[in-house]
Amino acid sequence: MPLYSDLQEKADLLKSGNLSLHENVSGFLTRINDSDLNSFTSAFESESLSRADEISRKSRSGSAGKLAGAVIAVKDVIAIEGKHLTCGSAILKDYISPYNATVIDKLIREDAIIIGKTNCDEFAMGSSNENSAYGPVKNPLDHDRVPGGSSGGSAAAVAADLCDAALGSDTGGSIRQPAAFCGVWGLKPTYSAVSRYGLTAYASSFDSIGPLAKNLNDLELIFDVISGYDDSDTTSNPELRQNRPSDAPFTIGIPDEYVAGIQNKDLLASLNEFRSVAEKAGHKVISVSLPNTQYAIAAYYILACAEASSNLSRYDGVRYSDRKSIGSGLSDMYLTTRESGFGKEVRKRILMGTYVLSSGYYDAYFTKAAKVRRLISNDFSEAFRSCDLILTPTTPDTAFKLGEKINDPLQMYLSDIFTVSVNLAGLPALSFPFGNDSKGLPFGLQIIGPAFSEKTIFSALRNIL
Repeated sequence: MPLYSDLQEKADLLKSGNLSLHENVSGFLTRINDSDLNSFTSAFESESLSRADEISRKSRSGSAGKLAGAVIAVKDVIAIEGKHLTCGSAILKDYISPYNATVIDKLIREDAIIIGKTNCDEFAMGSSNENSAYGPVKNPLDHDRVPGGSSGGSAAAVAADLCDAALGSDTGGSIRQPAAFCGVWGLKPTYSAVSRYGLTAYASSFDSIGPLAKNLNDLELIFDVISGYDDSDTTSNPELRQNRPSDAPFTIGIPDEYVAGIQNKDLLASLNEFRSVAEKAGHKVISVSLPNTQYAIAAYYILACAEASSNLSRYDGVRYSDRKSIGSGLSDMYLTTRESGFGKEVRKRILMGTYVLSSGYYDAYFTKAAKVRRLISNDFSEAFRSCDLILTPTTPDTAFKLGEKINDPLQMYLSDIFTVSVNLAGLPALSFPFGNDSKGLPFGLQIIGPAFSEKTIFSALRNIL
């Protein structure tokens, strides 16, 4: 039985002297070292124990922060000063970050303990966490299955109780999909609500940092700490987050197009069960339409790969990356460095992005995809005229087996069919566990809100569940 139900209770126990933080952190470190999930790329043992002693003293004196004693793992695409920043790639295997990401500074300021870096798909490109140069991550609920991606290490670490919570990044579903597969909670915030300073870029107009946690309270607490304006991030938005009284009835829309795409009868039953629970709690559930959903996957992969081909051009062996022999000239050095340093999936996406940006294809692909992105955003705006929030599945199925889709890119990309539209529109979405399939594996459902409506999403779920 856990010693505490959420991070607030943990902080209270710590303050009252009823919890030894040193022992608590030691327990996490032991479980990380004993785990065969491959969810961590590195653990910060001495620093974590030192921080535990420091925060214990602050807690006893009443000066500890909002996250006092929270043990948090961080996806290895987020910079921590003096620590490896590998992005799951061989090309950055020896790179040490010279600075902290803004979210790391905010966590430390509120007395969280950063226990280590979590494994992920290379440069956050993947839906299964099988694309890491450091090996695949196993799902703690079934070691023969994937944890989801690209933040699979973070989701697996939370689900396996290797930390209290974790940070991930979400470009097309990379927090929400692994949260669903591992049976935990995951938030993709509004684009620009959380600073991206210190996040290694995959697709800059899509990427968001967000938390994964064991419950709603912890998810909200961490979001409150890491969100807010940051002048180090030019896309950071100072707009205040919307709020909504928790006792107000909500209107929740379910998109017809998403329901039509559900082939798993157990998933459909879970969606209908949530609808029933929401209606019994006094909320209204209606049908809405998102007619351009059918184009979301194609538009997302065109735009994201185009941005990736630009962002990853810096890894050439000159300033960043593991430089290979210069051979017969500088061009050979570029070529051998990138060929040996990047994995198959990353190379594929760079090539795809370069192709759609090339002369003669830019208008045929990139320009059209950008127009579709606007249409999808407009669909959400229109739907929110008749509802407060939108409910969808997070994924079309539960976690699939390791190796099952690795050689079938189309099936792998379709794992994101319910998540990518949110990133195209820049909206907040929260995945939460609800129901199981016939094998006992968890489903995730997803609540989507208008921009900066994270507090509304929290209030609605707290009222319904």
